Amino acid sequence: MKRKYLGAQLSYGVGISLGNVWLKTGATQWLSDQTFGLMGLKYLPIIATIALITIFNILIHLGFASATSLASALIPVFISLASTLNLGDHAIGFVLIQQFVISFGFLLPVSAPQNMLAYGTDTFTVKDFLKTGIPLTIVGYILVLIFSLTYWKWLGLV
Repeated sequence: MKRKYLGAQLSYGVGISLGNVWLKTGATQWLSDQTFGLMGLKYLPIIATIALITIFNILIHLGFASATSLASALIPVFISLASTLNLGDHAIGFVLIQQFVISFGFLLPVSAPQNMLAYGTDTFTVKDFLKTGIPLTIVGYILVLIFSLTYWKWLGLV
């Protein structure tokens, strides 16, 4: 390679630091209340909540530099949200499902460390990522809903 690409390493460091700060300051509960409090999620069936939060998760992924930083920021928020929604035994399943969705880093080079490494080789363009990433994200979203209605329900996760 002609140049060194340190984006993945920087992304990990920033993501871990962000998650630690948010946990220590109580910002996760505040952010959960502010972001999701007005959506009326307490009154929706669990599948509707999963569908809405999954769409939010996919869309917000566009603004984060990586899945690592997104996970560091949002997993604590999703844990707070699950406790606010009184999901009981289903809280773990709810958070696990959102962790799967965070790994949907298909749309942009900065969405996941492996994307940044591939993009750093100058072999792929942003357009290449979008051409394959949009269909993959849609299929992933549909699969999350199908699994939430069937397999994960059978396992007792939702």
